[in-house]
Amino acid sequence: MKLNVKKLEVHKDDRGWLAEILRPEDVGGSPFGQILVTTAHPGQIKGNHYHRRKREWYCVVAGRGKLTVTDRKTRETVELEMGERNMVSVEIPVGSLHAIMNIGSDEMYLLAYTDEPFNPSDPDTYYEVPRT
Repeated sequence: MKLNVKKLEVHKDDRGWLAEILRPEDVGGSPFGQILVTTAHPGQIKGNHYHRRKREWYCVVAGRGKLTVTDRKTRETVELEMGERNMVSVEIPVGSLHAIMNIGSDEMYLLAYTDEPFNPSDPDTYYEVPRT
């Protein structure tokens, strides 16, 4: 499995930094979905689910996270550290089990884009019991 990982150009000056997380060409011109931010305390995991149709992009904008993405058919797994030490935006493949763990000692801030707004009556979020 190959993840679509985009190395971000971080522009820094004496005021702080700026990075363009997603541009229209990154999402293939899809209609707008939603942007969300979530945090995780040290050692906590977010996700552990998959989507049958939604496309997502993750970017850890503060702290450190370890993203784990597993192909549900082949069980191939890719792990990637994200955050202040590796400022990237990662597309999560549709149908792949994905989770992100805060591996730092401070709060982790995850910015995520989903190409479809959340609909509580049709959330397209599925959980998988780990195979033993």
